[in-house]
Amino acid sequence: MTGSSAGNALGEALRGWRDRLSPLDVGLPVFGSRRASGLRREELSALAGLSVDYLVRLEQGRARNPSEQVVAALARALQLTAAERDHLHRLAHLPPPSSGVIDSHVPPSVQRLVARLGELPVAVFSADWTLVTWSPLWAALLGDPLGLPAAERNIVAAAFLGSLPVRRGSLTLEPALVADLRAATVRYPADRGLAELVRRCLAGSERFAELWRAGAVGEHTHDRKVVAHPAVGEVVLDCDVLTVPGADLKIVVYSAAAGSADAEKLDFLRVTGIAVG
Repeated sequence: MTGSSAGNALGEALRGWRDRLSPLDVGLPVFGSRRASGLRREELSALAGLSVDYLVRLEQGRARNPSEQVVAALARALQLTAAERDHLHRLAHLPPPSSGVIDSHVPPSVQRLVARLGELPVAVFSADWTLVTWSPLWAALLGDPLGLPAAERNIVAAAFLGSLPVRRGSLTLEPALVADLRAATVRYPADRGLAELVRRCLAGSERFAELWRAGAVGEHTHDRKVVAHPAVGEVVLDCDVLTVPGADLKIVVYSAAAGSADAEKLDFLRVTGIAVG
């Protein structure tokens, strides 16, 4: 029964989406001959942060009720459209994301953009500044986010509560983050995670509470960051925040002038893959 369409619709959908996705679309190199043009199970499991064994059980119909977090990770890794993402939720017996709640779905075009920008540290954040996806060089420069619980991958919490290593940079970031969060609470009044993030920051950070009460207004402009890396020392980088039309996402890109010492440090990290310890 698990091999039939009726009995294993979830597994068949996952296999079909995996088979259609080229390794090049997700920034993976292709070496030698491959029996299929799509992603291997090992590649998809790494992209989604799942074990290969669990992915096999999902595809074979031996696991039929993945969590919402697993479904979201698979949707991103498979570069599904919003309609396909909703279909995946239904196959997993989960309700699709509703209005009033922050949507962390990354459109396929943005996924491809991140993959093509593999020579730079680049990451995508949702409306509440939660890290959604990132390039390998981002992980090498700032530490692998997979080593953190999903709840701790938030830049606002990092800036005001110190749940993540704080990087030196301009203080103009703080009012911009608070302004972003205030605007997000209006757009997503039903998002419990967002409400809890605001509550935690108000209770745990006098600076956040001060900016929140003052109705802080700020916008993200070009900035410079200093990252202290244990292998290459301080790296001074330009930081730009790009927005995605039609999606409430932010793309953060770090870069350095070609030929500079900081660019050479990025090159070293990209080649060696040495990450923050």
